[in-house]
Amino acid sequence: MVNYKHLRYFWMVAKEGGVARASERLHLTPQTISGQLSLLENYLGVDLFTRVGRNLELTEIGRLVLSYADEIFSLGGELEDVIHQLPAGRPQLFRVGVVDVVPKSIAHRILKPALQMSEPVRMICREASLDTLLAELALHRLDLVLADRPIPHTISTRGFSHKLGECAVSFFATEELEKQLTGDFPGCLNDAPLLLPSTGNQLRSGIDRWLDKYHIRPHMIGEFDDSALMKAFGQESAGIFIAPAAIEAEVERQYQVTAIGRTDEVTAHFYAISVERHILNTIVSTVMETARESLFAD
Repeated sequence: MVNYKHLRYFWMVAKEGGVARASERLHLTPQTISGQLSLLENYLGVDLFTRVGRNLELTEIGRLVLSYADEIFSLGGELEDVIHQLPAGRPQLFRVGVVDVVPKSIAHRILKPALQMSEPVRMICREASLDTLLAELALHRLDLVLADRPIPHTISTRGFSHKLGECAVSFFATEELEKQLTGDFPGCLNDAPLLLPSTGNQLRSGIDRWLDKYHIRPHMIGEFDDSALMKAFGQESAGIFIAPAAIEAEVERQYQVTAIGRTDEVTAHFYAISVERHILNTIVSTVMETARESLFAD
């Protein structure tokens, strides 16, 4: 019989893209994982990976084994869900992953209805990269992932992307900084200090194209993975910063800034990703429906 511990190590290496990253996730040494992979390959009598340079790539049989591993661990996650919901009266667990580029204010607004339901709910939130959270979702360790984009075609994880909505992008500045700007929006951004999300972010790509379209050349002050840190610097007049227009009033109030302009040519998108095509979990369906009806209503 296949050793499922060995199979899980293989699954994690395949999902993480290498032994080193898998060892970090599993809190094991790379040597231990490599040894367990060799035992699995010896038992199956096949090579599951081939080395390309310094990277590991799945062989054809490796991809087949991965598809079975996905199903096996998915069923294991379903078993955990059933067990967790057996005792009457205990709070229902709602395990959600939030992709690290999703603004905290947006995530809070989307998830808030989960704690306002008639039945008690205990919410467990994790923040990480999309790849990491999708791996957790595939194992049924998460009920939902909030993301700024659907599941990429390059990722083999089984799941379904449900669009919650989209909104325009607003630009914010302190009163002190706004007084230094000349001209109307968006021309006032020329030579102005600007704080933006890091390169590679979906929203950043749209902003860059928009700036090029209007031949706007701001003075780039900083790039941030964490939108909350970007806003904190903006609050200190370090530069103009952006945020989804859906939380414009909240950003103005929280950071004592003013929206100096808005563009609907660049839009922030938000998705809920689940392992279900048709949502059966009542907490997940409530969160999604409320977001669509209030936060992202036309």
